[in-house]
Amino acid sequence: MPETVIHHGNELKAAELSFDDFKKIVVNDYRVGYESRQASILGRREVLTGKAKFGIFGDGKEVAQLAMAKVFRNGDWRAGYYRDQTFMFATGMSNLKEFFAQLYAHPDIEKDPASAGRQMNCHYATRYVDKDGNWVNQAETKNTASDLSTTGGHMPRLLGLAYASKLYRQNKELEYLKQFSVNGNEVAFGTIGNGSTSEGLFFETFNAAGVLQVPMAISIWDDAYAISVPAKLQTTKEDISEVLKGFQRDTRGAGYEIFKVKGWDYVALCETYERAIKICREEHVPVMVHVIEMTQPQGHSTSGSHERYKSKARLGWEDEHDCLVQMRKWMIESAIITTEDIDELEATAKKHVRECQKEAWADLEGEIKTEMDEAVELIENIAEYSPKHNELHTLTHELQSCVDPGRRDTIAAVRKALRITLGENSHERTVLADYLKDEFVKNKERFNSKLFTDTPYSPLLVPVVKAEYAEDARLLDGREVLNACFDANFERDKSIVAFGEDVGAIGDVNQGFAGLQAKYSDLRITDTGIREATIIGQGLGLAMRGLRPIAEIQYLDYLLYALTVLSDDVASLSYRTRGGQKAPLIVRSRGHRLEGIWHSGSPLGTILNSMRGMHICVPRDMTQAAGMYNTLLRGDEPALVIECLNGYRLKEKLPTNVGEFTVPLGKAEILREGNDITVVTYGSTLRIVMEAAVELEKMGINIEVVDPQTLYPFDTENVCANSLRKTNKLLVVDEDIPGGGSAYILQKVIEKQKGYYSLDAQPKTLCGAEHRPPYGSDGDYFSKPSLDDVIEAVYSVMNEANPGKYPAMY
Repeated sequence: MPETVIHHGNELKAAELSFDDFKKIVVNDYRVGYESRQASILGRREVLTGKAKFGIFGDGKEVAQLAMAKVFRNGDWRAGYYRDQTFMFATGMSNLKEFFAQLYAHPDIEKDPASAGRQMNCHYATRYVDKDGNWVNQAETKNTASDLSTTGGHMPRLLGLAYASKLYRQNKELEYLKQFSVNGNEVAFGTIGNGSTSEGLFFETFNAAGVLQVPMAISIWDDAYAISVPAKLQTTKEDISEVLKGFQRDTRGAGYEIFKVKGWDYVALCETYERAIKICREEHVPVMVHVIEMTQPQGHSTSGSHERYKSKARLGWEDEHDCLVQMRKWMIESAIITTEDIDELEATAKKHVRECQKEAWADLEGEIKTEMDEAVELIENIAEYSPKHNELHTLTHELQSCVDPGRRDTIAAVRKALRITLGENSHERTVLADYLKDEFVKNKERFNSKLFTDTPYSPLLVPVVKAEYAEDARLLDGREVLNACFDANFERDKSIVAFGEDVGAIGDVNQGFAGLQAKYSDLRITDTGIREATIIGQGLGLAMRGLRPIAEIQYLDYLLYALTVLSDDVASLSYRTRGGQKAPLIVRSRGHRLEGIWHSGSPLGTILNSMRGMHICVPRDMTQAAGMYNTLLRGDEPALVIECLNGYRLKEKLPTNVGEFTVPLGKAEILREGNDITVVTYGSTLRIVMEAAVELEKMGINIEVVDPQTLYPFDTENVCANSLRKTNKLLVVDEDIPGGGSAYILQKVIEKQKGYYSLDAQPKTLCGAEHRPPYGSDGDYFSKPSLDDVIEAVYSVMNEANPGKYPAMY
């Protein structure tokens, strides 16, 4: 247990406490808050002296967070932002040494368990995945979802964390998941600054929680500014709780309980939080606590001073209404503590914070110094025999003279030493080169690992089960194959839920869930409002709490409205916690061919560039999609599955093991063998390419067609490069814009798989137009790859390679 915490439960029920007990609680609260303030002050100093890169702190918010911490219980969740250090100290989810370790970017999970130095300071997380990839018992711990720097970006996830409690309380089939919930009694606590309530993600989340009636408690830290921008330029009436009054529940319907309280009034804050969270926890009613008259004594961050934009009058008011100043004054006036005793408490707290800072710095500095000394010795060993000894001595002297050196200084010196001695052949130089290789491995683990959780439960490790067919296998619409797959999985695993626009009552717009809500209840298959960002956030929060959500975005074009949540939160979750958190969310959507600007999307370049950390599945038909869902629902990593929008009514055979067979991720498949040219494509264009192959064969051209099946991971067994070694020619067919998904595929095949060395002709791409496809069949024909385009693109490559045999077509 961190040294900054004493736990007493709901301490301020005065009737149950003696005055001495009450005093101890209050004094301890003040100590925690004062230590937190000193950490902010010292942290800023460490940045300005160069030991840390950047600092952002929670000074001025201490007292409200002390009050909130009193009602935060085991099993509860926090989704907050970077002002919450006092709350983290008070609940025991973090401590002062970890605070400074993160400030110094210490890349060690033991030192900075929140992010192993990958996030800025005050970006918190608790580790709910153990070293073996298993879930910890969340019902027995206090839990924090990994923070984001985007100040409203955590709001959608907060909705999902709260929604999980609703499902755990109302769906009795989930009672076996006791490590995640105790009858849904958990509250999801969210914090946000007043300026960030102007963001769309806040309003979308706020409305969705009111509709769903979930135990979500939003605290708004209102210090009247957002960096330099005052509330009058941020919020109507300069008061967000006034704006949101219409959400207050009343006789006309369900809604919120809304509270307003001053951020420097310790007693009122404690009473308000006790009342608000009791309602939230017991009644599953969302609450908002608007904490006003807060201050920010050091300004927004270490990047500037608030004296630049605040008036002298405002600065004077902030000095007087500083929450710790007011709490100190109240404590003395109420005979809780004497002036002498509180002076001594503050002096001791300052000393303790300084000691924690020194220890955290010494831990990191010691590691770096040891590594630097080893590197210096190895370079000096080379210098002893090298004609470049003067340059090498200068190099080690410069390294040893670095002020507050980092690992980059040591590694840069080693690399430079190897450049200086290029062409020399000595045992000492070989030893240094081997040292560098070893350090690259260590630093890759420190700084580049865990984009995916890579646990024993990874979907990449799910056993491959082939689809089986009866002799008289029925030919069904593709949508019916999907429906049978979902039905089998919902029957098998009670933790699976699905939701999205039109998913529930009508079974989604393409009938993949037809009839399943009636069979499995509206708790498991649910309609949502039109709110893409919080559909993803809803799924993310559920996945973090042990459920298996399928969150549907109706069309791929609308994924853009959820992209911030997918990119900033879902895709980066494993990386930014170094594998300490995971969320096996499946995002289901449909795209590629159809009609019109907003119903024909294939923005794979956007997706691939912004969603690293998610598997990207592009099944060619609904049977392949079903196999991918079967795989993903048995794994523990997030994924996007893009179904072919024009494939739902095409006929496919129904496998007898429709809920069991699996399609492996990253395994490309050769759909047609040929010797003349390799064509790599996926999704809806595969059917076009396969049709073109028939006509091309009549022209004497045999194409080999490769379906990568997933774009991330891409062709892990180098099927494309192996095919290219046979054909020596490459065409990539992609519905995205030029340089979108096709550029990604080319980089993988030509560079990573070393396909360049097999080429006898320039590799080509056939893509969609630069613009979105216009409405109508003619618009589709002239905007996306057609049968004619494929035939002519293949022929042009053959013409270039052998114009005598394949003369120009026109």
